Amino acid sequence: MIIRQENNNDYKNIYDLIKFTFEKASYRQGNEHKLVNSLRQGKSYIPELSLVAEINNKIAGYILFTKAKIGNKKILNLAPIVVHPDFQKQGIGKALIEKGHEIAKSLDYTFITVVGYKDYFPKFGYLPASYFGVNPPFFIPDDVFMAIDLDNSTTILKDYIELADEFFE
Repeated sequence: MIIRQENNNDYKNIYDLIKFTFEKASYRQGNEHKLVNSLRQGKSYIPELSLVAEINNKIAGYILFTKAKIGNKKILNLAPIVVHPDFQKQGIGKALIEKGHEIAKSLDYTFITVVGYKDYFPKFGYLPASYFGVNPPFFIPDDVFMAIDLDNSTTILKDYIELADEFFE
């Protein structure tokens, strides 16, 4: 498996992967594939944090971290992460998350939020975002709105997260 930054030649395959995989997901909004295309065009996009997992020259997984803010603290939001059903339960999601965290730290981002499965993200150190005093911009159940402090330096933030505008289109 190779984890690498996406390139222009990957866009169609990523779009198809996201659409196909989220059609079968229990938690979805239905526009995840379109959201990624919009985020790529926005000011919150960080090319180094748009990663694919490649197996035998096929894209098996994808993850995207975009810029967000809590008060005056610049943070990241993870959305989406997707692994093709044929490749799930093989450590691809874990590899994408860990590589994303590594790159995030190298870019001086230490705090990340995610809306995701409550039984999955805590394996990587994610806690309910409310633990850090972070509130979502709209109703999200506390057990699926999570955050991680990559260097254990974040104090209680007590504020709302500001996501990229594309999340509200």
